Amino acid sequence: MSRSTGFATKRQGELFDELLALFLAEGFAHFTLDDIAARLRCSKSTLYTLAGSKEQLVRAVTVHYFRGATEEVEARVSGITGARARIVAYLTGVEEVLTPASEQFLADLDAFAPAREVYEQNTRIGARRVQELITAGVRAGEFRDVHAAFAADLVATTMVRIQQGEVRENTGLDDARAYRELASILTAGISA
Repeated sequence: MSRSTGFATKRQGELFDELLALFLAEGFAHFTLDDIAARLRCSKSTLYTLAGSKEQLVRAVTVHYFRGATEEVEARVSGITGARARIVAYLTGVEEVLTPASEQFLADLDAFAPAREVYEQNTRIGARRVQELITAGVRAGEFRDVHAAFAADLVATTMVRIQQGEVRENTGLDDARAYRELASILTAGISA
C-alpha cells in the first residue's frame, strides 16, 4: 500500500468517525449532502469517495457504527469469566454503545429502511450471541436448565421492541437503560 493510499484510507476512517459523531448527536434525516460537507468542512466530492449518495452514506455510517459497537462489546466480554457476568457485560456493553445515540438518531434510523435493516440485522446477531452465552451457562451449571433458544428468543423479541422504540414509548426507558434492565431481569431469571 502506498503512503498516499494509506493516508486516504485513514482520512476515510476519520470522516466516518466524524459523520458518526454528527449523526449520533443530531440524527441524519434533515441533513443534505451540502449540509454534511459544510459541517465536516470537506467537499461533497470527498463525501462521494465514501458513498455514491446520501442514502448510501447513511447506510455506510450505520454499518460503521454497528461494526465498531460489536467489536467494543465483544472486547468487553472477552476478558470476563462466568456466564452470568458475560451476559451482563454483553448487554450492558450494548447499553453503553447505544448511550451516545440521540433520540433523533434512533428515530431517523427507524424511519430509514436501509439503516433500520442494519440495526435489525445487528439485533439478530446480538440475540444469537446471547443464546450462545446462555447455552454455555447451562452447560457450566451456572444457569438452570432453561431452553436457551427460547430464552434467546425472549431477548431477541425485547431487543427488537427496544430497536423499534416500543419499549421507550411504553415505559419511558431509553434504549440504553432498557438493555441494562434486560440484562438484570434475564440473568436473575435463569440463575441456578
